[in-house]
Amino acid sequence: MKKNMLVAPVLKWVGGKRQLINTFSMLLPKKITSYYEPFVGGGALLFHLQPKTAYINDINKDLICVYTVIKESVDELIDELKEYRNESDFFYSIRDWDRNREKYNSLSDVEKAARILYLNKTCYNGLYRVNNAGEFNSPFGNYRNPNIVNEPVLRAVSAYFNGAAVHFSSVDYAEALMGIKKGSFVYLDPPYDPVSETANFTGYSKGGFSKDDQIRLRQCCDDLDKRGIRFMLSNSATPFIMEQYSAYNITVVQAKRAINSVGSKRGDVDEVVVRNYE
Repeated sequence: MKKNMLVAPVLKWVGGKRQLINTFSMLLPKKITSYYEPFVGGGALLFHLQPKTAYINDINKDLICVYTVIKESVDELIDELKEYRNESDFFYSIRDWDRNREKYNSLSDVEKAARILYLNKTCYNGLYRVNNAGEFNSPFGNYRNPNIVNEPVLRAVSAYFNGAAVHFSSVDYAEALMGIKKGSFVYLDPPYDPVSETANFTGYSKGGFSKDDQIRLRQCCDDLDKRGIRFMLSNSATPFIMEQYSAYNITVVQAKRAINSVGSKRGDVDEVVVRNYE
């Protein structure tokens, strides 16, 4: 299947890997049959590779709803988004839908997906963030002309999802990897180990990702390795992560972090790419 250059991330996501695609391309296996990404987020690597068979997962059900709707109902999604306005009062009225769970649960999947795309394009810094109650809480961005309806990209992504065998799930990452067969390739992009006590950001889903979660993930990688399944993992270049994956090939890369509200505190930081293959 020929790659479509319009197939690209439809959402800005914390830790997005678009900037590292060229670096990743040199570290990937020469041949990928089945592709697994259990922390898909914005899906930059998925959309770059456009594999013919892909198993895509994220614990964030709203995110997977967006992808499912793009695959199954892209025309209705585009029509819905065309009704959304870049106005503060309108933004907060849409944002507050999840304050009433009964009302939110009564929405159609198309309405839920359009809401996430709209909020992502119009909220401050394009940051998907929820509070401890699971409610979206990023403020209005006050941008002059956000691209709320990126119709060419939405249609291109929909065509890819329908032209390939792309399977979606929203479960724990370990469950998403159950039944994986030798010859598959796994890319893991979990919530990062914080580089400082104040740097932790796991607000893309309710609950967070602790040190114990990082250890369980490394154990999952050990299991993949024992089964002869190739994996590549991204994370912070903290001493804790370096120690956890010391048995594997570690490449340190530079990435830009842009989620700090203070512009001067954004910039290049070290991240690691861990592989169990040469």
